[in-house]
Amino acid sequence: YLLSFINKHTISMSFSIRHYRKWLVFLLANVICLSVLAKVGVSGLSCEYRVNPVGIGIENPRLSWKVVSDERNVLQSAYEIRVASTEEALREGKDLLWNTGKILSSQSVDIEYNGMALLPSQRVFWQVRIWTGKEKTISWSDPAYWEMGLVDQQNWKASWITSPADKPNETFRPCTYFRNEFRVEKQVKSARLYASALGLYEIYLNGKKVGDQLFTPGWTSYKKRIQYQTYEVTGLLSGQNALGAIVSDGWYRGFIGTNQNYYGNRTTLIAQLQINYTDGTSEVIATDGSWKASTGAILFSDIYHGEIFDARLEPTEWNNSGFDDKDWKNAVILDHPKDILIAQQGVPVKVIQEIHSINLFQTPKGETIFDMGQNMVGHVRLKVNGKAGEKVVLKFAEVLDQQGNFYTENLRTA
Repeated sequence: YLLSFINKHTISMSFSIRHYRKWLVFLLANVICLSVLAKVGVSGLSCEYRVNPVGIGIENPRLSWKVVSDERNVLQSAYEIRVASTEEALREGKDLLWNTGKILSSQSVDIEYNGMALLPSQRVFWQVRIWTGKEKTISWSDPAYWEMGLVDQQNWKASWITSPADKPNETFRPCTYFRNEFRVEKQVKSARLYASALGLYEIYLNGKKVGDQLFTPGWTSYKKRIQYQTYEVTGLLSGQNALGAIVSDGWYRGFIGTNQNYYGNRTTLIAQLQINYTDGTSEVIATDGSWKASTGAILFSDIYHGEIFDARLEPTEWNNSGFDDKDWKNAVILDHPKDILIAQQGVPVKVIQEIHSINLFQTPKGETIFDMGQNMVGHVRLKVNGKAGEKVVLKFAEVLDQQGNFYTENLRTA
């Protein structure tokens, strides 16, 4: 560009040497800036397609990364991966669990870990560096990590538990509430909670819902595989503690179309809390026959047929320590296989947005309509005033009929 610019203007005597110098300085400055800003790096490190995952269920997880650059035509010609048990050892390149050395390959997706065997619940750190087609060495990426899950059934100390008051053959069944208390006497280094259910579950530690997922453990072919979730709960523990859980029918024994009890007729819970102490010892709190079971405010909960909730029946602070559970019954251990438990594979369901109604009006039939402005999947937060024992009914639809009334005939019996 500079040469063509000079050639073009040399015929003009009015274009002075001073102007050439200004343009030359300007263009050279831009070239220098582009050279300084031009960078190649490695980012987006992922293990089994997740960033820093906790609870990996396979022994040789797959590692991936992205090559980023503000230059064109940058290609990876080689890579090197190293893995260590601590971040410090990783940065120093000492006591490595795996070091690939320089591998001549452009592959940056699904490279299987092939180092030392990893223990259940073990966390490891890893990083990668690459070479480009110009044989330029790109420095090590920032460290990432993954943490193993329980891997196989031998590491499950917990039992499947159910309520002795469960009514497997009835159509309308209340959710089961489970609870257990325990003490922590030592300083905690780390704690992980592993949980699953036949049905859908929410689990609590000291009154707080653990995790932000919904519809756990997810819908699978329950007779062949059941996902479990792994939660980091170190910061939720105190001296006296309480674990609590609510289990509903979900897809397991709720209605799927017109069928009920499709996979089974008893809802159950399995949960295992692994606590590691700073003195090197560990402890496991697991579901067993010492857990207590009862019911609460959720009298019915179904994917197709909605939920019945009686706020007068909700036990106060039932999922906190110190609750009086003398009227609750001991849970019953259910003989159900554990070899079908697998670490979570599906994408978790989470709340991603909160929207407000854009219009509130009455139909010709006198129905109160909240127009949310869009079709969606979600659940409602509604604040109303009323007397104890009064009933509020919420129904959901996508359209109004020709007369402007709420239309649900397309939902049939749901």
